[in-house]
Amino acid sequence: MQIKLFIIPATGGEQILEEMNAFMRGKKVLQVDQKLIGRKPNEACWCFSIGYVEDVAAAERERGKVDYRELLDPASFNRFSAMRVIRKELAQRDKVSPYIVFNDFELSELAKLDVITLEAMRAIKGIGEKKVEKYGQYFLPQSDAADPARELPPDSDSFGEGLKSLLDL
Repeated sequence: MQIKLFIIPATGGEQILEEMNAFMRGKKVLQVDQKLIGRKPNEACWCFSIGYVEDVAAAERERGKVDYRELLDPASFNRFSAMRVIRKELAQRDKVSPYIVFNDFELSELAKLDVITLEAMRAIKGIGEKKVEKYGQYFLPQSDAADPARELPPDSDSFGEGLKSLLDL
């Protein structure tokens, strides 16, 4: 935890107060202590001690941006792109964020596979049994697409197109 001090005059310290508020909006604040110092009105000021950590989520978003076009070979990137279409349709159907279905890392690992199987999915970090049960069937190759247990989301033309383009790769 880091600490930042702000000393704000009791009167006329609006600019410093705004700076403190802006600082706090950009950090994950863990603790705020305040104390009024000075007895005379023209000498009084508030001292704020702010315990914080950097906004971990924002830092990780910046650090975590990956260009999968550079990371994957062209064929794998095409499969990755098609899988993103499928993921988006599944997420819309289930009313969840796409990363709940599979995140980009998980999709990129799937795209690298020569043959996608449910067992291979389970071996990818982050893909557990629940994800495999709920979403795995939609990412299987064409030979498994004829499985009658494999139900596609109703009324979703773009889902079928995403699946078709994935299977044609």
